[in-house]
Amino acid sequence: MSSFKIFIVEDDRFYGELLKRHLQLNPENEIFLYQTGKDCLANLYRKPDMISLDYRLPDLSGDNVLRKVHADYPDLPIVIVSGQEDVKTAVFLLNEGAYDYFVKDQDTQDRLWNVANKIRENRLLKQEIRVLKEEVGKKYNFTNIKGNSAEIKKVFAMMDRALKARITVSISGETGTGKELVAKAIHYNSPRADKPFVAVNVAAIPSELIESELFGYEKGAFTGANARKIGKFEQANEGTLFLDEIGEMSLNMQSKLLRVVQENELTRLGGNTLIKLDTRLIVSTNKSLAEEVKNGSFREDLYYRLLGLPIELPPLRQRGNDILVLAKYFADVFCVENDLQIKNISLSGQEKLMSYGFPGNVRELKAVIELAVILSDSTEIGPENINFNANDTVSNFLLEDCSLEEYNRQIISYFLKKYDNNVLVAAKKLNIGKSTIYRMLKNHEL
Repeated sequence: MSSFKIFIVEDDRFYGELLKRHLQLNPENEIFLYQTGKDCLANLYRKPDMISLDYRLPDLSGDNVLRKVHADYPDLPIVIVSGQEDVKTAVFLLNEGAYDYFVKDQDTQDRLWNVANKIRENRLLKQEIRVLKEEVGKKYNFTNIKGNSAEIKKVFAMMDRALKARITVSISGETGTGKELVAKAIHYNSPRADKPFVAVNVAAIPSELIESELFGYEKGAFTGANARKIGKFEQANEGTLFLDEIGEMSLNMQSKLLRVVQENELTRLGGNTLIKLDTRLIVSTNKSLAEEVKNGSFREDLYYRLLGLPIELPPLRQRGNDILVLAKYFADVFCVENDLQIKNISLSGQEKLMSYGFPGNVRELKAVIELAVILSDSTEIGPENINFNANDTVSNFLLEDCSLEEYNRQIISYFLKKYDNNVLVAAKKLNIGKSTIYRMLKNHEL
């Protein structure tokens, strides 16, 4: 880790050395001691992480140095250390942008130590957030939506148009085609990328709770509302709100959503204050909303409000060789994440993939390939490793709702059966300790 640079600007050499020695108890701190304001300003090229600044210097006043530093480095934390207790001066300097202000006394060393630790922690936190945002941006760029087919290129073209304006985006497509991935790619490549992306699965929230979930509520709004709750719309303010499976929303809730979308404002349940919104809306559905309008289960006025820029995701069976592109990608990623040797898909394996309809789309392909990697004993994935039949013993367990522990038991049982109950071979193939299998056998877990 890089050092944490601290400037101590103190005209009293002895007192400055005292502060320096105390801060150097942390080996990560790199201390630079200066006796004048001009020396401090002349050394800003060292890019300090924090400045401890004596208010009364022989050449420049503390507020003068503060303004000059912040002219070039507005976010640099500057702690003012004064020999006199003057509340008016303290308030003035804090308003001018000082990070903190305290008087020289017997506790100054410890207070400066604590402030330095706090600033260091904040810096580390900001670095972590920046790295995470960079990783998210890489994860959800357009190139991570794999495919070369004409159908997916049409999707890319519409996504590109969605970046040029705040227009609402409506994404349609079968389950498993990657609607949320497209929504995130649009957000993280837009000017709102550093603002929140909030996803809500409308179908997963009971109808009686969806209003409070989206709009929030005030304390006392209803029984059990013991504190104010900020809704998803407010959480996504200045960012993007993604409403997945919008077609599952009740007609009553649709009318309330329509008003918020029209007015760009809302009132929390139990409140009277109008809250202005600047929220980009992306919705998705696996239904035809036009048909839902004809059937009377979706409001026509809301439909036209949400239609915006429509993006239709093609099912995997219509994307031709994208199946093989995605299959190879999923296999490579799975191997890397699990420290396995990269495995190619044999020609006969590719033919088997291309002959299947993939009703579960990209999501199903990913599950099939990850299982195929595990089942392959060589550097190649063959047709015998690729299982589509839901009644097949190997792949059936993936379609069930089981705990991770139960999945582990089924996988180990499968490998024991495959290798004639040879514990040593099964353990080696699964890269686990043989004692794990013996313990599970002893405890009748298999």
